[in-house]
Amino acid sequence: MAVGKKRLADYGLQSERVLWRDKGPSEFEQELGDIESQLGLTTLEKAIAWSQTKSMWPDTFGLACCAIEMMSIVSSRYDIARFGMEAFRSSPRQADLLIISGRVAQKMAAPIKQIYDQMLEPKWVIAMGACASSGGMFNNYAVLQSVDKILPVDIYVPGCPPRPEGLMEGIIRLHERIQAGVPSAYEIGGVAK
Repeated sequence: MAVGKKRLADYGLQSERVLWRDKGPSEFEQELGDIESQLGLTTLEKAIAWSQTKSMWPDTFGLACCAIEMMSIVSSRYDIARFGMEAFRSSPRQADLLIISGRVAQKMAAPIKQIYDQMLEPKWVIAMGACASSGGMFNNYAVLQSVDKILPVDIYVPGCPPRPEGLMEGIIRLHERIQAGVPSAYEIGGVAK
């Protein structure tokens, strides 16, 4: 079905120039051209997902050597501010991303769970480093063998310790998941038993 190009008079604009039938388009109409091809159209869900990725506030939980690498991502070399994440929150009530970096002792499991429970929804978790992801080289009773035993983890960043580029890659992957509409591990219920 072909749709002809409508004039402004067809939309109800009642000016003398518009009502003049053999008058061509005005300079404004010529400059404007095809407005539909120049507009960005999206759904509300995609706009919300985009805004969530651009305003994500991390809460850091640095427990070991990985914390030094995590701290360096706010420096000018890596500049996490370009993602809108330069404000590291020290309060879980203001954060929506928990970055757990380093080994988690059994005694720290309860405080980490409490901090996670205080975070507002939607919330995401990044396990940074081999110790947070799998216990690392500490295969003993004192170290929790993966943080996903107590928290649902969205992204695992490998390495011992991972470079800041690795954490940036994990953050970018998390943003891609959010924009694609993949639910967080919290919504899926991804806690290992």
